[in-house]
Amino acid sequence: MTATRRPTSDSAPRSGERARPLPYRRAVEVDTVPETSEDASGVRRRGFLSWAIAAPTLMVGTSLIGGLVDAQPAAADGVPSLPGPADLYDLGDLQDDAALPTSNLITIVVNSDGTATFAIPRAEVGQGITTSTSMIISEELDLPISKITVTLADARPELLFNQLTGGSNTTRSTYTAIRTAAALARGRLLAAAAAQWNVDVSTLTTSAGVVKSSTGLTATYGALTVLAAATTTTQLPAALKPASQFTVIGKPTKRVDALAAVTGQKQFTGDLKIPNALPTMIARPPTINGTPKSVSNLATVTAMPGVTDVAMISTGVAVRARTFGQCIDALRALDIAWNAGTEDGKSDATVLAELKAAEIPLAVPAVPLLTQTIEGSFTFNFRSNSPLETGIAIASWTPTGIEVWSPLKVPIVLQTDLAGKYGLGVDQVKVHVTTGGGSFGRHLFSDAAKEAVEASHAFGKPVKLMWSRTDDFRQGRTHPMATSRVRATYSLGNVLTYEQRHTSVSTDFTHGLGEILTAFSARLPMGNYTFAQSIWELTQSVSYNYGVTTQLLNEVDMGFNTGSMRNIYSPDARTAQELITDQIAKAAGKDPYQFRKAFLKNARGVAVLDKVAQIGNWGRTMPAGTAQGIAVHNEYKGWCAALVEIDTRPATVGRTVTDAYTGPRVTKVVFAVDVGLVINPTGLEAQMQGGIMDGIAQALTSSLHLKDGYFLEGSWDNYFYTRQWNVPDVQVIIMPSTSEQPGGAGEFGVAATQAAVACAYGRATGVMPTTFPINHQQSPSHFSVIPTVPSTPQSPTNGLTSQLS
Repeated sequence: MTATRRPTSDSAPRSGERARPLPYRRAVEVDTVPETSEDASGVRRRGFLSWAIAAPTLMVGTSLIGGLVDAQPAAADGVPSLPGPADLYDLGDLQDDAALPTSNLITIVVNSDGTATFAIPRAEVGQGITTSTSMIISEELDLPISKITVTLADARPELLFNQLTGGSNTTRSTYTAIRTAAALARGRLLAAAAAQWNVDVSTLTTSAGVVKSSTGLTATYGALTVLAAATTTTQLPAALKPASQFTVIGKPTKRVDALAAVTGQKQFTGDLKIPNALPTMIARPPTINGTPKSVSNLATVTAMPGVTDVAMISTGVAVRARTFGQCIDALRALDIAWNAGTEDGKSDATVLAELKAAEIPLAVPAVPLLTQTIEGSFTFNFRSNSPLETGIAIASWTPTGIEVWSPLKVPIVLQTDLAGKYGLGVDQVKVHVTTGGGSFGRHLFSDAAKEAVEASHAFGKPVKLMWSRTDDFRQGRTHPMATSRVRATYSLGNVLTYEQRHTSVSTDFTHGLGEILTAFSARLPMGNYTFAQSIWELTQSVSYNYGVTTQLLNEVDMGFNTGSMRNIYSPDARTAQELITDQIAKAAGKDPYQFRKAFLKNARGVAVLDKVAQIGNWGRTMPAGTAQGIAVHNEYKGWCAALVEIDTRPATVGRTVTDAYTGPRVTKVVFAVDVGLVINPTGLEAQMQGGIMDGIAQALTSSLHLKDGYFLEGSWDNYFYTRQWNVPDVQVIIMPSTSEQPGGAGEFGVAATQAAVACAYGRATGVMPTTFPINHQQSPSHFSVIPTVPSTPQSPTNGLTSQLS
């Protein structure tokens, strides 16, 4: 029996990968959701049409109609601001609408053994979508989660825009569709049992994969699947459970893959055993995007122990050997002449000058007549988009076809690109999506997979290609360097104008919306710039009634390898906005919390702000050199707030930790989150914990340093992410559900935390920070730079002391 539904996608939590918050507490306040079909403004929410499709087994399709808006205005002070584009139609809405035409091509299968399987056309990279999807199916199908298996679908070009993982969109876009398909499948099973027993369907119930009659008859789902299949395609109603009857959705649930993960049984790309796919690595250029010119000792290296093949490819020199250790030994022995890269000679200072020169002018003059002008200019340095698992892919090229295995977020784009490059039909290219060990936007780009196919083509043999950690830091994707200039005018208790001019190194959007049409458009001259403008408009908003507001973006310099790192523009843009909000409150003689509460546009924003202020004991007396900071963020139909406490006293800043850079320390975080309907509080909490760690790192310690066309950092030892010894006391509060639909959550913890840390630092030191991370200038003195030639350090000998950590 097969039930058709739509897919899912979220950005992954950082939790459990770079730092696992140990001292945390949970405060879950999950209520049932409203059962009305209208929101507070009277706008109808999403609805679905369903039909049973003719097939040997039951196949159920759904089509989305209607729309979801966030309209809960607060009784705010200030000059009302008009809604921005993202307030009316955001990035998630665009993804939802793009996926609609193919929503009926995705199926849930109920098997003859009573289990259900579902191939989700998204990437599981640690964010837990296989768990949340299993929960949704379980709820409406009345089948235990233990009997549901969610796998990852291969590239399916017929899905068009419906196989993109990103934008915190998975659960938001697919929740009702999955429920509807599962509910219709359950209805068909009930009808099959009623026909078999000649009873009225209203006398039957389902529980744990079994249909039961009032007279004691029972039948397993497996026994009914053939009877439940449709012989003709027919539109049918699907009765969804009211929220009051939920027994799975909204209940804390452990990850379905947790046991496999902690016992080493979970399969990642590197664990796959593909015949004759030997370890392969690449010797890379000393500067960003350099290319190989020649190799003077190719024959000598090819003759080294274990080495089977060596060849130049577009990004470097590929080495295939029996072990990865032999690959490292060989690539370190290569004598390569390199062509110049795209950013040779560039440094932090030269890129910053380039950004400053490209800033769009502010429109409102800083004229202190009857108003006060509050302004600031902020710099956000490059950050690494390297997840725990480095770039990896398995590929096999033959003249008649290509097969690839890799953790991919846009597999359709890769499939189409490979078909075009190697002169094959799309059906001759098989792309398998594997589970990834983190992503945070990194796997929107198929860099490792493309290199693996290129190497396999050069060798005529299958390869298992892996990037070294140093590869990822120096040639991988980064969060682009940016500036954000803000000016606000304040008079007689009101903010009259708010302007923000964000200028960034170009963010690469050439992955499009997950298919080749938008990907190709983004690769055209000015195409990526246009795409960036659209993403900016669909994600950015001002949370407060600040009168006339404008937020504009300009991007320059496409020579860096950038990407949509977790939450794209929002952490930096929001940090600038919240710092200026603190300054406006100070100019008005107001408490930062009370000022925000008075000017917030939305009641949901007020609720999360009030919650963290209450739980975090805002305004409590603290020692000199310590302070609280508070910030609010809204995006993806959700609201969140963070209250942090920071210690900037000399004894803390100057403390010594082995092999680490210390500096100011965040000691406490209280974080409240409202994402509408909560599917899995446990998963949501983990995502917020991970985002909190990101926010702390990006505010205080984590950045890349550009010098002479390359990044100095070459490992986690050099890159000062939040460590376990530096994790504060964290309390995540999940607010009662405010909607019958879920919003986006995967990226949601970063922006508010980063902004709150920045505000706390400013209050503790008395000086508003303007360069991020705050420790950027100090951190290079705390590590030895790994040489750029050869590009990968020596393989570790004991697994404990190595620059590859």
